[in-house]
Amino acid sequence: MIRLTEAPFDPGALLNEFSQGRTETGAVATFTGIARAEKGSTTVLELEAYPGFTEAEIGRIAEQARRRFGLHDFAILHRIGKIAPGEAIVFVATAAGHRRAAFEACDFLMDYLKSKAPFWKKEHGPDGERWVEPTAQDLADRDRWN
Repeated sequence: MIRLTEAPFDPGALLNEFSQGRTETGAVATFTGIARAEKGSTTVLELEAYPGFTEAEIGRIAEQARRRFGLHDFAILHRIGKIAPGEAIVFVATAAGHRRAAFEACDFLMDYLKSKAPFWKKEHGPDGERWVEPTAQDLADRDRWN
């Protein structure tokens, strides 16, 4: 499942739904990203995406993760639109036969989402707005998978 949504979501409910009925899965790993206030400099994080294109690009990398780590399944839910600090922005779940594959696949997917997925991020705050680019650490995290 790959889905973009403007609506807030409950990561716990998503985890419960994703985990149900997995009699042959030995591990489920998840990651939930939360929007930060950046010490008061960000009052709203705004994410833009191209509907259809963004999901297809995320799907392409998710299928790479499925093959590379032998995943049984994955789920990616990403917020778009305006997000307040403290709200969940992304949920990634991976299911695999063993924990290492589930953990590594989840990490791999997040490194891609953080640095290369086709999202455009803008922070709004008391000093105005600014576009957000991946940091050097984000790029280094992604490049370690090559």
